[in-house]
Amino acid sequence: MITEQKLVVLMLGGARRVSMAELLKRSGKRIGYEVEIISYELLKEVPISLEGKVIVGLKWDDPDVVDDLERVIKENNVNIVLPFLGGAIEIASILKERLPEVFVPVSDFLVTSALFDKVEAAKAFEKAKLPIPLTYSVLSAEMPAIVKPRKGGSSRGIHIFRNIDDLMHLENLGDYLIQEYIERNEEFTVDCYVSQKGETLVTVPRRRLEIMGGEVTRTVTCRNEALETLSREVIDKFMLRGPVTLQFLHDLDNDRYLLMEVNPRLGGGVICSIYAGAPIADYILKEAVGASVRPCTDWAPGTLMARYQKEAIFYKNES
Repeated sequence: MITEQKLVVLMLGGARRVSMAELLKRSGKRIGYEVEIISYELLKEVPISLEGKVIVGLKWDDPDVVDDLERVIKENNVNIVLPFLGGAIEIASILKERLPEVFVPVSDFLVTSALFDKVEAAKAFEKAKLPIPLTYSVLSAEMPAIVKPRKGGSSRGIHIFRNIDDLMHLENLGDYLIQEYIERNEEFTVDCYVSQKGETLVTVPRRRLEIMGGEVTRTVTCRNEALETLSREVIDKFMLRGPVTLQFLHDLDNDRYLLMEVNPRLGGGVICSIYAGAPIADYILKEAVGASVRPCTDWAPGTLMARYQKEAIFYKNES
């Protein structure tokens, strides 16, 4: 329960999300709350320490991680929990069930666990009749093909194969999703927010112009009715809640939009959409305190975000 004009936000894996922390604090000031940031990490020396307190904890697959997070939440009077990594989403959904007094804007556990596994997610997309690239079994694969690890993110472990013999030499093929590779394409992200009542409050498409290590470094918002409509369809079919990041591929040769991934969390490039006018940080804080929220459609297309690196320095003798 929130008894004073202060909100404590616990980030799960928010190590590099300094800008998001700044925006949450700024949003808090607008609605009359002081926002305190805490982040649960594997290392103490991470950039988010510039904006908040870092608590060194356990890995997401540690059997004691949920109990440890419950302790952290209670000891620090946490009001809001936000996951920033794939592995943290399932943990957040469990916390949502266990701690109803804490605001955890994520979808239910059964949804998040299925979406975290790319093979199971592709099956779910096909069952929901959503447009996706052709998905192959090992025996039916056609070349060229793109192969992605079933779990994980940031484009790690992705391979493109143009020869079936090379594909067959990849170890542990059962741990990968195999799909058609589309040579001429454009990548799009749609940043969305869905209220806890199930109303889609905002959908902001943006084109991914430059990517480094799986993270967008240059992106621009754009009006795209087809993508917004498709995004709302995805949200409705999976009954998603809270911040949602959808990844699409535009097949230029066939002029079709294909769903690639559904990440029921804040994406790294959501900063661009927020600066374009999507009040996603406001939505999170307002829903946490029970304030009313309204849909937003007047965000600014053509808002371009270009990222740069900035250093966080830690000294040996610092506590």
